[in-house]
Order: sequence, then C-alpha cells, then structure tokens
Amino acid sequence: MILRLSLSALLLAGTALGATPAAASTAPPAVVQAQAATTPVLTSAEDWRRMAETGGQYPMFAAEQARVERMVRAAMNREIDVPVPRDPGGGYTHEQHKRNYQAIYSAGALYRLTGDRAYADFARELLLRYADLYPTLGAHPAGRGQIPGRVFWQTLNDSVWLVYSVQGYDAIRETLSDADRQKIDDLVFRRMARFLSDETPNNFERIHNHATWAVAAVGMTGYVLRDAEMSEKALMGLQKDGSAGFIAQIDQLFSPDGYYEEGPYYQRYALAPFIIFARAIEQNDPARGIFRHRDGVLLKAVDTLVQSSYGGYFIPINDAILDKGLDTEELVTGVAIAYARSRDPGLLSIAERQGRTLLSPDGLSVAQGVAEGAARPFDFRSVLLRDGADGTHGGLGILRENGEDGQALVFKATAMGMGHGHFDKLNWLFYDNGQRVVTDYGAARFLNIEAKAGGIYLPENNSWAKTTVAHNTLVVNERNQFGGDWRVGEDRAPEVLFFETGEGTQIVSARQTGAYDGVIFTRTQALVEHPDLGLPLVIDLLRATGSANARYDLPLHYNGHIMNVGFEAQRAVAERPVLGRADGYQHLWVDASTAAAQQTRSLTWLLDGRFYTWRFGASAPSRAILAETGANDPDFNLRREPLLIQRVDGQSEVSFFGVLEPHGRYDGTAETVTGASSRIQDIRRVRGDGAEVIVLTLSSGRTLALGVADDVTAGAAHSVSADGQTWRWTGPWARLDR
Repeated sequence: MILRLSLSALLLAGTALGATPAAASTAPPAVVQAQAATTPVLTSAEDWRRMAETGGQYPMFAAEQARVERMVRAAMNREIDVPVPRDPGGGYTHEQHKRNYQAIYSAGALYRLTGDRAYADFARELLLRYADLYPTLGAHPAGRGQIPGRVFWQTLNDSVWLVYSVQGYDAIRETLSDADRQKIDDLVFRRMARFLSDETPNNFERIHNHATWAVAAVGMTGYVLRDAEMSEKALMGLQKDGSAGFIAQIDQLFSPDGYYEEGPYYQRYALAPFIIFARAIEQNDPARGIFRHRDGVLLKAVDTLVQSSYGGYFIPINDAILDKGLDTEELVTGVAIAYARSRDPGLLSIAERQGRTLLSPDGLSVAQGVAEGAARPFDFRSVLLRDGADGTHGGLGILRENGEDGQALVFKATAMGMGHGHFDKLNWLFYDNGQRVVTDYGAARFLNIEAKAGGIYLPENNSWAKTTVAHNTLVVNERNQFGGDWRVGEDRAPEVLFFETGEGTQIVSARQTGAYDGVIFTRTQALVEHPDLGLPLVIDLLRATGSANARYDLPLHYNGHIMNVGFEAQRAVAERPVLGRADGYQHLWVDASTAAAQQTRSLTWLLDGRFYTWRFGASAPSRAILAETGANDPDFNLRREPLLIQRVDGQSEVSFFGVLEPHGRYDGTAETVTGASSRIQDIRRVRGDGAEVIVLTLSSGRTLALGVADDVTAGAAHSVSADGQTWRWTGPWARLDR
C-alpha cells in the first residue's frame, strides 16, 4: 500500500494528491492502514495523478476541465443551499438537489486534478449540510408511487444523487477529519444506502432501470465505505444468492446483442449506472471480469445504443422523448468507458460529435485518441438487435442505405418493454434525408416542466401515446393490442421470421400471435433499390388472419405537408368529427374520408425539400381516412400530427400492401422543383397458393416485384400466377423484377 505525503506538503509543492514510493517505506504500519481506509477506490490515486500531469496536453480533456471549473466556481460563489425537499420533478428543491450532487461530483474531480483544497472544502461543506438534513427526512411530501424518495419525490432520483455524490466523496474523503468523515459516512452515505436497499427491497430487487440505479449507488457506496457486505448485496441481491442485484439485471435486461428491454430511450438512461458501476467493479474486484460477462454485453450495449439512432437522435420507440440523442450525459459516459476498453476508433467519432468527455481515466483515453487523430467514422450498419435475455423475444430491425443520414427503415418486432412499452407490435418508422418521415409519437411528457403535470407522464401517455392507433401497425376493432395490458404483452413477443441484408434488397419479416384473440398477423418490409428509381423505397406487406369478421385499421403517421391527395374523399371542412371513443381514437379529428373501394390510392407530401409518395391498397374493399391528433385534449397536451388510416370492415382476413417512395427535390431558395411526380405508376398485389407478390409498375415501363411466402422454410418452392404471368421462387422471399 502506498502512503500519502501530508496534504500541506503536497500543496506547498504545487502538486495534486499522490504518494511517492519512498514515503511508504518509512511510514508506521498503523499510518499505512489508516491511509488505506480513506484513499480513493473508484478511481485510483495513480490515475488521478496521471490525469493531473497529462490532461492539459489534450484539448478535449482540458476543455472539459475548464467547463467543469466554471460550473463549480459559479456554485462556490453562491451561498450553499441544501433545502428541505418539497417539490416534484422540475421544482426548485428538486433542481437544487440535482445541482448539489453535480457540484459534489465535479468538485471532487477538480480537487484531485488541481490540488486546490477549496474544491474539497466546498464538497465537504455540502455533504455536512446533507448530514444534518438527511436524518430528519421521511417520505418526500410530493412522493410518487408506493416508494417515494426522501431527497427527491421518487427513489430513482435519490439513487442518482448517491451514484454521483459518492464519486465526489471518494475523491475528497481522505482530506476530512476523522469526525467529519464519520459523520458523513454514517449520516449520509450509509443511511441513504440502507434506505435504498434493506428499507425498500421491492425497488432494490426489481429487474428494472430504477433498481439498476439503486444497486449501482449502494454497491459503489459499499466500495467507498469498505463495506464488503453492502457491495455484495448490490451485486447479488439482498439474499446474496444471485436472484436479484446487478448481475441478475445484466443477465435479464439485455439481449445477447446488447439491446435493452425498454428500448433505446431507456437504454440511454439505464446505461449510466450499468457502465459506471461496472467500472467500479472492475477497479475493486477485477477477478469478476465484469466487462467480459456474457460475452462483453455491457460494451455491446454502448454500440447498440449508438446504432439505435438516426441523425444524432435515438429512435423513439416506447416511452421516449424525441430530443434525446448521442450528446446525452449518459452516452458521454458510455462512450468513454467503452472506448477505454475496446479502443474502437468509431467511438471516437461519436466523442468528437459530443464535443466533450469525462474527467476520468477513460475520458483521458478518449481525449488522447481524438488528439492523435485516431477517430474513424462510426459504422452505422443494418442490424437485427435481438430482444430478450436469450435473444428469442423478437428484435429491432434497422435497415440502412447511403450512410448515417440516408435511408433507414426501422422495424419494431420487440418484446413489450415492461411498463414503458407501447402496444405497437410490428410497428415501423422511416428516416430519410436526415428527417423523420414515418414517425412514432414517443411519450406524452414534457420532462421536468412543472406546468405540464409537474413534468411526469401526462394522462395522454396512456390515452394516446401508448395506444396501438398511435403507431404504424395493425389495429383490430379499434382496440389496443393485448387489451391495453402490458403484463399480457410481456408473454407474447413477436417471432422474427427472417432478416437479410443483400445488395439491392434488405428485408425483414415477423409474426405476431396473441395481440388480439384469434388473430395472427405477419408483416414483411423491404428496403429496395432499383436503377430506374433515384432513391431506395420501402415495400410493406401485412397479412392478418382471424377467427371472426372484424374491423382492421392500418395507420400511417407521416411528417410533412400534403402535396397531393391521390383519391376522392369527403372533406370535413366546417366540422371535424371525432373518429372514435376510446383506445386513442377519441383523440383523432377526421379531416377527410372515402367510401370503401377495391382501388389502390396514393398520398404525396413534402418534407425538407424532398417528396414522398405512399401508394397503398388492400385485398378487400377499404376506406382511407385522413386524420389529425388533438381531439378531446382540453389542456393542449398533444402535438398536432397527421396520419392516414386504411380501414377494412367485415373481413376475417386481409392483406394490406404499400410502397413508400422518396423522390424529387424542392429548392425554396432557387425556387426550383424537380422530380415532384412519382416514378411508380401502379402497385398491385397477386395472391397465390401460400404466397403473395407485390408488383410495382415503374414509369420506365419496367416492373419491380417482391414475392413473399407464408411458409418461411428455406427450400420451399412457390408459384403465383395471374393475368397470364407466373412468378416462381424458392425460399421465404425473392426479387422478381421484369
């Protein structure tokens, strides 16, 4: 064990805290033991010294240190404020306690990097105030749920406070007097850790992101307080038998591909405690090989999260807020810690985009790599991210063409995603030209904005955002999938039938059983290129079979301004009727609708200088309904967004088919328009024995055809004939152009 020089001697020498081997050789054993009980354990003294000595050489690290110094100095210039908790999320006391943990965390790092005792003293004073306050607190007065927090309205935020504060405390702990250290140990960290574990076992032992924050907080506190039992409970559950705790969460919440059950938005949020605690485990218990656990699934999770983004923003499935992206604090942390272990140069390009890193050894590695020009473009690629602990509970398909901001088709065939999941099995989204074209509403929430229900999820999150009609997938009899019960949906994940990414055609298919009683539906989508078309297009085929006649609706939520309605419709000009009464339909104004007909139809809209034409039809007479969100919304909580619904009534089975074609360009500056007309003249569906063919007739006279079989057996042969033409192929699907 290395012995420290005294603090005063180090400061006189103008160095950061750090030991010299010579000092250790003459120190009495009792002194060595006392020092060992207080030296930093989450980041070693040697690593702190290395950062202090070399960090200024790397612009990204130096800039981050300067940014943090400005923030902490501003906090130090204000009167210390540790208020009695009062407000829910977004309120003054909530935000002040957030600022305080950020200040404790950052002041600890700055003390280690600069040797300036003022930073340590500031963190000490904050923590002593918490030592006075925390023992007086009971359940938060604005407490939310069955387990309210004490400092915050929910235990989740208490856990976040502890994760960051204990890191700052670890950095300054050896500077404290014995009395101050004992007071802060016992009245803040030990008490809070006990509250988050033994006193709230129902939260601590969940397999859920709230529990991930709790076990990370308690486990890291155990390391800092040298309490092995506390850390073991965090790792293995309160019974220390592996039935709960951090290891169980890694095993159950991530798929083998690193996909997190609740989706990218919550993967972003949960990534921080997973990756921060894992780094603490690696530092203090390297024999566990935590970053090798399950074939390195935590490092895969960082790559998967970046893959689950478009144009810098996370794909907003399930309860997601649209403006969260690659620059979030959690991913800054994830990129730094993952890069320090993988040395993946693609992660450095993400760090460059983020424009910052951590004041940690991992952040130093990132800053050094960037400064040395090691960054390479991140490999945004087509992937199937399997869902479920064993990878058999569906998956998220992402098909890409033409780089990060080119075309991306997202096919959602994932598991439910627990309580944050939406009732949207076999939903899809489409991105192009850096824009959201076929959209997902995400969550109905204005995070931490008190004026909107205190910043929590709005009532419309259940009445609209989670509903099936709020997504681009099948609705039966105007009801939510799984009867609107996510617990039912947990046991009925889709089955991915195939996923292939060959040149010119990328395709994915899945089947959903049990979303509606007696109904099975299969969806196949392809991202297709053709030399007669300027850009890749999407072909969509959804086939539903039921045990009784039903109403089948297929919505399409799109982003842009309508240029052309390619069908006759009755417009609702003077009054806007409401489409339905429940399950999201009560929030839809009807703008136009058609009578039922067998014909195919089209709709063209303009978005950011590019045109999009959706051609669509069904195997039975269908209606087209143009609608907009906003009905029955007295508090104006919903965004006004358009959608198109294709409706088939009174059928036991139906096939919906469509093609989305990006085309042309509008230049508002030059006042020029090119390619505003679709290059597809017609779309038709041909059904044969156990298979279907979608045929597109192009303006060039050629045809683009996609055959899709009901039987996905690799060697099965298929033949479909109509109007004197026959299409033959082997396997689940084939391109059949002529």
